Amino acid sequence: MRRPKRFGGRSWIGLGLVLAILGPQAGAWAKEAKLIPREILFGNPEKAFAQISPDGTRLAFLAPKDGVLNLWVMTIGKEDAKVVTQDKRRGISYYFWAEDNRHLVYMQDSDGDENWHLFSVDLTAGVIRDLTPYVGIRANVIATDPNFPKEMLVALNLRDRRLADVYRLNLESGQLDLDTENPGDVSYWVADAALQVRGSWSSSADGGAELRVRPSPKDPWKTLVTFGPEDNFSFVVAFTPDGKGIYLGDSRKANATQLVELDIATGKARVLAADPIYDINNTIIHPRTHLLQAVSFLKEREAWKVLDPKIQSDLEAIRRISPGDFSLLNRDGADQQWVVYFTQDDRPTPYYLYNRKTRKSKYLFTTRPKLESYALAKMKPVSLKARDGFVLHGYLTLPVGAPAKKLPMVLNVHGGPWARDSWGYHPEAQWLANRGYACLQINFRGSTGYGKKFLNAGDREWGGKMHTDLVDAVAWAVKSGIADPKRIAIYGGSFGGYATLVGATVTPDLFACAVDAFGPSNLVTFLQTIPPYWETERKLFDKRVGNPETDAEFLKSRSPLFKVDQIKIPLLIAQGANDPRVVKAESDQMVEALQSKGKPVEYLVFPDEGHGFARPENRLKYYSAAEAFLGKYLGGRSEP
Repeated sequence: MRRPKRFGGRSWIGLGLVLAILGPQAGAWAKEAKLIPREILFGNPEKAFAQISPDGTRLAFLAPKDGVLNLWVMTIGKEDAKVVTQDKRRGISYYFWAEDNRHLVYMQDSDGDENWHLFSVDLTAGVIRDLTPYVGIRANVIATDPNFPKEMLVALNLRDRRLADVYRLNLESGQLDLDTENPGDVSYWVADAALQVRGSWSSSADGGAELRVRPSPKDPWKTLVTFGPEDNFSFVVAFTPDGKGIYLGDSRKANATQLVELDIATGKARVLAADPIYDINNTIIHPRTHLLQAVSFLKEREAWKVLDPKIQSDLEAIRRISPGDFSLLNRDGADQQWVVYFTQDDRPTPYYLYNRKTRKSKYLFTTRPKLESYALAKMKPVSLKARDGFVLHGYLTLPVGAPAKKLPMVLNVHGGPWARDSWGYHPEAQWLANRGYACLQINFRGSTGYGKKFLNAGDREWGGKMHTDLVDAVAWAVKSGIADPKRIAIYGGSFGGYATLVGATVTPDLFACAVDAFGPSNLVTFLQTIPPYWETERKLFDKRVGNPETDAEFLKSRSPLFKVDQIKIPLLIAQGANDPRVVKAESDQMVEALQSKGKPVEYLVFPDEGHGFARPENRLKYYSAAEAFLGKYLGGRSEP
């Protein structure tokens, strides 16, 4: 299922001193809550991201090797796990089993430059191969299929850095053959059950989009659906199993995105699932039959609707395994064994192997078992009204055992901005709560998941109403007695970093300090330096943010760089030197402006990172600095 374009996301002392900082009210809580080491919260997981092989006999997973996440494989039922990759730098974060049962395929960039290469691990020969060995080229897997075990479709911007063409990759030989050329406006491609490229999503000059289809690769493209700018966050889910229809996330005739089956020949649409407020979120599609089996809506928590009665009893059995929200990660070729994991707010992520025949599950592992010896905080859904009546939803995480009364608070702003915060285990929320802070996460207008009216209300409101939503959330927390108005910080990465800089400049008296990670400081230069492979969606940026050629003065008025004089609070800024989304110059120019005005600022630059901090040693350095910074200005606990 398509995910909307986003430029960032979250997508990581002595008792006497604690009492002196937090005061007598915090004393009982400080004695009970153990300080969770940053290494346990933000270091590598012990194991993660398990997947079963197509033949159902082996399990792959990620685990550290010499401190770096690598791929491991074990035989199910045996203790014979062995590492099959030897990455020594950034670690592997995404992989999957090839349908031939012999190869594992993973993606890797270079120090965060997001020029992803596709690698294969031949488990029989023990050979690792770079399948896309081109400098400065970005690879993306379009589709695989069990009926074509030796092939996959891969998008590459080899011909033009701005455009992704589709290539057919032979896993055994490594040969890449051009399959479908991008005409110049296609953002993403869709393959059918026969592993043929038959759908494309293209951007329009007005910020809208077109869905094009073709009967076969030999036929010309025809426009099936036109979406206006207000409906551009509709998306293609998949072709129907017979290829005669297409499943869409469609908001054209509703506020919230509905799951629709569209007949290609007649254009008739049938609504399969809908909610008046919430967009569809995830889908379960059978990998072999291509039947759409279930769809979810992300409300306060994720809610599933079953479309295929054959899996109704399976999902009921899976729900009984754990109180968390489940996800189906993958399944074997016989569709008898499923790997599932559960999102929970107050414990690390557990993985299970579920057997459809017996309806029983086998516990595999949890990502961070050391966390289970600590008391983690609950994440409470909250809602409030913005000043113009918009209902804002979010989550509040409080220190374990602490009274919700005049606590120091961190407003943690999500990235994107076309994304949202959701319920579950959030390392930053747990970290902040454990250090004594209330952590407030608010889905301001422009966040996804709440329908197009809420999403489109964020258009051209960067630093405007999106910010006043955050201000209103702070006012709610203060009025409710939760937050101490003199001890509030604003904190975030990417768009959240931009929002942090806006908070420090536009509302300088609201916050005591601010922590910005790779946030844009000048919207003109930010939009002028977006990666070339985002070019097909530039018109959407023009609509939602502004056009740097025609709206330069407007964009400058919403840019923190030009309001440095208004800053009254200390800032901590962190940046990856290789960030392709928010280039290092965005942070450099902000820091230089602050220093020239004598404003207090701390600056961390990581030479081997991009948009986010992938290497655990860099994450730990960042969170160590942020923790000390927040402790200094808000009075929370710190690990030495």
